[in-house]
Amino acid sequence: MDFQPYIDELITLAIAEDIGDGDHTSLASISPEATGKMKLLVKQEGVIAGIDIARQVFRRVDPELKMEQLLNDGAKVKAGDIAFYVEGKELSLLQAERVVLNIMQRMSGVATQTAVYVKQLEGLKTQVIDTRKTTPGMRVLDKLAVKIGGGGNHRMGLFDMILLKDNHIDFCGGTEQAILKVQDYLRRTKRELAIEVEVRSLDDVRTVLRVGGVQRIMLDNFDVPKTKEAVALIGGRYEIESSGGITLENLRAYAECGVDFISVGALTHQIKSVDMSLKAV
Repeated sequence: MDFQPYIDELITLAIAEDIGDGDHTSLASISPEATGKMKLLVKQEGVIAGIDIARQVFRRVDPELKMEQLLNDGAKVKAGDIAFYVEGKELSLLQAERVVLNIMQRMSGVATQTAVYVKQLEGLKTQVIDTRKTTPGMRVLDKLAVKIGGGGNHRMGLFDMILLKDNHIDFCGGTEQAILKVQDYLRRTKRELAIEVEVRSLDDVRTVLRVGGVQRIMLDNFDVPKTKEAVALIGGRYEIESSGGITLENLRAYAECGVDFISVGALTHQIKSVDMSLKAV
């Protein structure tokens, strides 16, 4: 899907909340005609992300700002690395500084965290994917950062995939009823959306297999032995996703069961931003 409209809105909000009716500190102390240069300095090890977004922020603040890019999104970085230089009016540089840093530090934190999980799955078919556990308003950047870190994206929101979770199923009166209602809805509305069903037991798995007409089964809070049983029961007929109770320590054990995806909320909601700064040259 096209993320750009979300990015444009996010940049607009980020600039508005920081500058308001003017950067009065800079307006009071910096000449409107003064020009200068800054560098994006990395201050700790990680995977850098958000350089392309930073370029868009600079362009929005002042189209005359010129950026010299030294690194690409997804590069492994260490303290002392320089990602890019940017030059132009000092007022513009100062107004863009915090917006760029807030975005890049968080995105790099997500990408760095994701890369650690991805490394645990080397040699296996399983892909680690994100969830909707994101910072409100920044979901698109969180999900872009997961991709930059080597992971995959689950659905963007409630609109681009059907995911029948425990509450939907309980409100509907059971797994079969929920699936049939969704299938009827898609027929009536002429929508083409993938259907995923969350299951909480092997009996739920059997129900989904009997009803059919879905694309993915999510094994919710299954332990490793139970996951192996479920994978054997499904027998490759549907995509399989493991979710719930999965940590970096047991990630590979779940993947070795043969699941296609493992969704991990910690990719986006338990991250540490990567330290970096924009410094005058």
